[in-house]
Amino acid sequence: MSDTAQSIWTGATEVTAPARVRDYVDLLKPRVMSLVVFTGLVGVVIAPVHIHPFEAFLAVLAIALGSGAAGAINMWYERDLDALMTRTANRPLPAGRVAPDDALGLGVLLSIFSVLLMALATNFVAAALLTAAILFYVFIYTIWLKRRTPQNIVIGGAAGAFPPMIGWAAATGDVSAVGLSLFLLIFLWTPPHFWALALYRSDDYRRAGVPMLPVVAGPRHTKKQMVLYTLLLVPVALAPTLLGAVGWLYGAVALAFSIAFIAHAVIVLRAADDRRGHAAARRMFKFSLFYLATLFAALPLDRLVAGLVGG
Repeated sequence: MSDTAQSIWTGATEVTAPARVRDYVDLLKPRVMSLVVFTGLVGVVIAPVHIHPFEAFLAVLAIALGSGAAGAINMWYERDLDALMTRTANRPLPAGRVAPDDALGLGVLLSIFSVLLMALATNFVAAALLTAAILFYVFIYTIWLKRRTPQNIVIGGAAGAFPPMIGWAAATGDVSAVGLSLFLLIFLWTPPHFWALALYRSDDYRRAGVPMLPVVAGPRHTKKQMVLYTLLLVPVALAPTLLGAVGWLYGAVALAFSIAFIAHAVIVLRAADDRRGHAAARRMFKFSLFYLATLFAALPLDRLVAGLVGG
């Protein structure tokens, strides 16, 4: 660790301002949590087994708390890196508004509570998957991969891919091909999504010493990988339709938006590594969020339309 990083790490252990409720909420990464909750809920809704609404609510709550717990532990461990990056310097820990021990304690307690809640409210398969998701994010991605390899996002993306599979398991008690397809959808979406961000935030990652692909392999190689992953997404995005879980309303949406995602990646590939290229990467990053949200919204919508037509 550099002297600068070491001094910031040491300083970040001192609380210099009183914590607010908002600071503890921020520790849970609410933006990430919102996507996790949404995809987990979709997994519950499209499962072939209907569960009581209150049971479904508790399952989604457990997924949300597990996500927040992992986020808090991640912020505790990465507070030195966050202090070096413009995008994250004002987070509660590097800004000195929350003590590191408080953040770690919150994360550990919420981890335990979320898993127990899932086990008691639904079943042990869902609880085991939630446990795996938390442990994977904390130990595999945050502690092992993030600072060591440019494949951090590729492998670590599995942590964020668990929620719809957990939701499916909460309703069914098992993991099916459909649940796995939803897992793979997020897993393959994650690299081009984060690499688009890393392209126009590469100075931040370079300064913090995080080996993101654009920093280690360069923009050109990263852009080629982004195109490759968007191509691989096409059959995976269509898998819920091909497996018979939903119809071709979802399939049409998935195909159209996947083609648009590829187009964004090609535009980024052709763009120079300058201000305009960074703008193209930023547009792709924003579209990637819209892409995933749209596909997951189309899944229950397809079921709803099929029910209305069939009824």
